[in-house]
Formats: sequence, C-alpha cells, structure tokens
Amino acid sequence: MADLQMYRDLYKLDGKVALVAGGAGGIGSAICQGLAGFGAKIVIADIAPKKEEAEAQIKDLQAAGAEGWFFGMDVRDVPSLDALAADITKQVGTPDILINCVGTHTEAPAIEYSEKDWERIFTINLKGAFFLSQAVAKAQMARGGGGKHVHITSVRSHLALAHRGYVSYVASKGGLGLMIKQLAVEWAEKGITVNGIAPTFTRTDLVKKYLEDPSFYNPLVARIPLGRVCEPMDIAGLAIFLSSPASDFINGQNIFIDGGLTACQ
Repeated sequence: MADLQMYRDLYKLDGKVALVAGGAGGIGSAICQGLAGFGAKIVIADIAPKKEEAEAQIKDLQAAGAEGWFFGMDVRDVPSLDALAADITKQVGTPDILINCVGTHTEAPAIEYSEKDWERIFTINLKGAFFLSQAVAKAQMARGGGGKHVHITSVRSHLALAHRGYVSYVASKGGLGLMIKQLAVEWAEKGITVNGIAPTFTRTDLVKKYLEDPSFYNPLVARIPLGRVCEPMDIAGLAIFLSSPASDFINGQNIFIDGGLTACQ
C-alpha cells in the first residue's frame, strides 16, 4: 500500500527553527507566515527601526498559534553576527533554516555612481549575506551539521535592467548568485544546502513607487508572460519548499520566480 503520509511529511517543518533575516519586510513577513504555517518556530532578525513592525508580526503569529521571537540585527556589523547566531541558539535553538531577505539599492546612472553608494549596497547585499550565512553555518556545524540556507536574489542576478541606474544592485545580486553555488559546494559535506530565490519585481514597499507609475508598470508586465508582477506569497511558497525535506537534493541553485520573464529574455 502506498504510504501517502510519507509524501505529506516532505513539507513538515514542525519544531524547526527558522531565522528570517529581514523578516519584518514585505517578502520576509510572507515567508514567516508561510514557514509558521508548516510548523516552524520563527525568529525574525532585523534592524532596530523595524523592531516595532517585527514585534507586531510576532504577536500575529502567536495569536495564530505559532511561536516567534525578535532579535535585533544589522548585517553591516559583521562581528555581531556570530553573537546573534549564538544568542538565537541559546534562547530558541540552533537555526535549522536561514532565509536571508536583507537587501537594498540606490539608483543612479553608472557614469555618476558614487563609491559611497557602491560600498553601501555591496556591504548589505553581498558582504552581509556571506557573513550572516557563515555565522549560521558555524552554529549548524557545531551541533553536527545539517541545515537549509536560502538567499533572496533577483532576476537581476542574471539580467541587466534597461533604462535604469541599477549597476550596484545587479552586480551585488550577480555576486550573490555565484556565492550561493560556492557555499553549496563547500558545505554540502556538512549536510547544509544553500539555494537562492530570484524574483522579478515584487509588490513591496521597496518598489512601490515604480509599480504605481503606469509608464513603468505597464511595459514591465507586458514583458512577463503571466502578465503580472511577483507577489510576496509567490516567494513564500518557494521558500517553504526550499526549507523542507522535499528539497533535500536541491543545492546550489538560484531559482527564478518571474512569471516566465527570463524564459524569453
């Protein structure tokens, strides 16, 4: 007789500790809810100005029967990241899952782009991503290995963006895509998988002004075969999969979630 429960269990996250960095944001909050829906304990790590939003989200999760905690974090402060992983391990448990939603950009024409902005974007989008992943991997290896790391990248890790000044964003996300492959190869022997989720424009506050501009929005969705932008729940669905046993043999991949955009560009 077929064991159907075995397949249902592929998506169970009961008791798993999920660290969602940048979890107070639009994408992060959807991922937190999605992982909690499958039984994970949610740890939101975010910058101090997001504390109120994060704590409100945790209250919502707790009201729905989930467990949640908030820890202050700034990926620009590299020495603090090991301490963050240690504190989470002590208070909640070693993170089984890391979802890194931290990212930003500064738009300016490449010919005018400043060194200050370049350093800031790379520090947050790439350097911070690495040292956060490293800190969590150290904690996972200390307990014997095993874990899931998922970084939010972008379709712009593979494609340039015409008519916009996104040079530091695309370069940092491209670097993140290759970093994922390298970490996946190095940490595989420890049972740690590392993957990426690469969405197209997603309906969040970060890009709200673009999506409200018809001159930008209409040509954008015209290039996407499914005729719409990405929603946070779209990303959450893939994050659940990449965090679950169902994805145990997927490693070093940057999976595009773009309605078919990269299939025809």
